[in-house]
Amino acid sequence: ELYKTPRNCASLEVPTVNPSIWASMIPSLRAQEMRFQKILKLISAAITAYGRQMENLEMEKIQKDTLGLLCNSFYEINCMRKMAIRPIFHPRFASLCQESGVQAPGYLFGENLPKQLKELDEEAKYFSGMKPFVFGQKRYF
Repeated sequence: ELYKTPRNCASLEVPTVNPSIWASMIPSLRAQEMRFQKILKLISAAITAYGRQMENLEMEKIQKDTLGLLCNSFYEINCMRKMAIRPIFHPRFASLCQESGVQAPGYLFGENLPKQLKELDEEAKYFSGMKPFVFGQKRYF
């Protein structure tokens, strides 16, 4: 509460699980997700506190490294959250759980989940009609 995320740092907000996915999660997975969110809130508060402390100072390399490590931990835990939820996805939508490099604020799987699902479904339909090319013992798709 003391170290709320500043408005200009939306990427430090802990994203929640999209409601449609949350509704499909079993209780033990929801409990695990809540623990992840609690850890992320602590890391977010630590980054905010550290940033405020360094606000008007020139950061040394070790301080920049510390901040970078905290931010990377925040990102990696969000990736772990997606991987923990992955088993409830249909295999054709599992790519939503891969590391994307960018974590959008708001929902863990982004604000436009229905659009993403539709695009993946269309892509799967397109590739399902293709036959792999076999050359020797190797298959090429």
